[in-house]
Amino acid sequence: MTVLWSPPPDVRTTTEIGRFAERYGFDSFEALQRWSVDDLEGFWRAVAEFYDLGLDAARVLGRREMPGAEWFPGARLNYAEHMFGDDPNAVAVVARSNTRGPIELTFGELRDQVARARAGLQRLGVGRGDRVVAYLPNIPETLVAFLATASLGAIWASVSPEFGARSVIDRLAQIEPKVLLVVNGYTFRQTRIDRWAEVAAITAGLPTVEHVIEVAYGDDADGWSDLLRETGPLKFELVPFDHPLYVLFSSGTTGLPKAIVHGHGGILVEHVKNLGLGWDLKPSGRLLWFTTTAWMMWNALVSALLLRSSIVMLDGDPAWPDLAQQWRLAEETRPTVMGVSPAFLMACRKEGLQPGRDFDLSSIRVVPIAGSPLPPEGYDYLYEQLGPDMLLVNGSGGTDVCSAIVSGSALTPVVRGEMAGRWLGVDATAFDIDGREVVGELGELVIRRPMPSMPVGFWNDPGDERYREAYFDTYPGVWRQGDWVRFSQEGTCIVAGRSDATLNRGGVRLGTGEFYAVIEELPEVQDSLVVHLEDRDELVLFVVADLDDELRARIEATLRSQLSPRHVPDTIAAVPAIPRTLTGKKLEAPVKRILRGEPAEAVASRGALADPEAVDAFVRFAAERA
Repeated sequence: MTVLWSPPPDVRTTTEIGRFAERYGFDSFEALQRWSVDDLEGFWRAVAEFYDLGLDAARVLGRREMPGAEWFPGARLNYAEHMFGDDPNAVAVVARSNTRGPIELTFGELRDQVARARAGLQRLGVGRGDRVVAYLPNIPETLVAFLATASLGAIWASVSPEFGARSVIDRLAQIEPKVLLVVNGYTFRQTRIDRWAEVAAITAGLPTVEHVIEVAYGDDADGWSDLLRETGPLKFELVPFDHPLYVLFSSGTTGLPKAIVHGHGGILVEHVKNLGLGWDLKPSGRLLWFTTTAWMMWNALVSALLLRSSIVMLDGDPAWPDLAQQWRLAEETRPTVMGVSPAFLMACRKEGLQPGRDFDLSSIRVVPIAGSPLPPEGYDYLYEQLGPDMLLVNGSGGTDVCSAIVSGSALTPVVRGEMAGRWLGVDATAFDIDGREVVGELGELVIRRPMPSMPVGFWNDPGDERYREAYFDTYPGVWRQGDWVRFSQEGTCIVAGRSDATLNRGGVRLGTGEFYAVIEELPEVQDSLVVHLEDRDELVLFVVADLDDELRARIEATLRSQLSPRHVPDTIAAVPAIPRTLTGKKLEAPVKRILRGEPAEAVASRGALADPEAVDAFVRFAAERA
């Protein structure tokens, strides 16, 4: 184990988690984490108390069984009420986009706009339980509309405007919305992308929508101005802990996306824990994380306001005019916490960027990582660029819990190539196929005790049948996340990819993340995807590269030497692009089904893909082999 960062001597007085541990009498992270799962009631009451959330329920856990755990029974709250600081002049939002000029909002200006949007939604008849949905980019208007919706006890859902109409309808029609907010286009790089046709199709495909509000975004739409024309009191409908706050959708690469319902209370307590105790966000802090409104990271980004930190909202191509753009924006906007994806970091490293030399990044204290596994070389690169005092927080969670399951913090050392381990309040471990805990080998990532942000349920799921099938069918009473994980004896861990895409050769489980970390280090390989066809015990590797015999031999030799002979593929094929979801995840399971002969339209919704044509090469590959 190579330790790249260790908690500083003053960690207990200078960081949020240090102060939390000191206040509740814990002298190590290990002791704090054990308490947080052994005494769920004590821990979550402490979180609510530490952040002054006003959750005055007599009990923290009414029921403990999963699914069906009941948190803070009797409590009444509203997530949006906690989003506005005491200082109206403090900056809340810094916005940058390809479509229009810079925007800044103070907390006072944000409050005023939310009050106006709330009054506008009320004029449209929106009330508790109604659904307000958005086809909007990551811009301040989206934040304002979301908070106004939440303040009314109405329910929010958003999809980013690069989604095709069919994918939007597949998601939003499930929840029968009353109000739809849209943009009719946006600028990508220097090109205006018109979405009039998509908006028309979406509107026609959502028959329950009574009002469509067009938000001006590089055009002269004035629906937003009309919505905000009158002010009113900013009140907050107090709702039960599990009252729906928003609906998040699974990737939807196969079939209808799951409509995952998250509640006001679960998101409130989980996000102050994650962003405060994990990322050390606090008043005067600032979070920059490129995301779209279709990814759970958007929900995490806006929750930074709960900590009185400001947020940077970015819209456009994050790699334009060049790959250094995110670092350039970091120098300009001065975040204290900058979230990045492993794919972005590794692309910067591969291109030889030196952001630590070329930009002033001295404001950045913490860098959270999410989205996919980060190879060890990514750890090295980040510390080379940002220096030894920066805290790298590599975690993994997901849309399902809208939170972290494993993560790091200022109380845990950073070990090269590994995540720090189980996060606070999360009883996570690895199970084998028979439900036995395993250490030092790959297993299913499971959670044995409830978390507040486990979904309220799926939308329109009588008896929670689909919900139980998604998470509890494999191990009754235990949440199965769907990831392969390996926990070490010391508690650190590696997430090796989705369990439905994990490879099994000769009874040995191989994580796809291990392949990508090695293969994509080769300078000639731009991207890759690997699948295992069990019926013929064939390991197939696809690469985006100019593949010749020499490169093929180097790929095989590199996998054999750095991993094992079992990792050497039987077939290596070149493709123009790797199919990914709009949030960047590789379509391993759908590609596997295509290679087994299933039609592409049955396994992958093109409107949910970053490049809808990327699956075509796999269809041709399967047809040629057949």
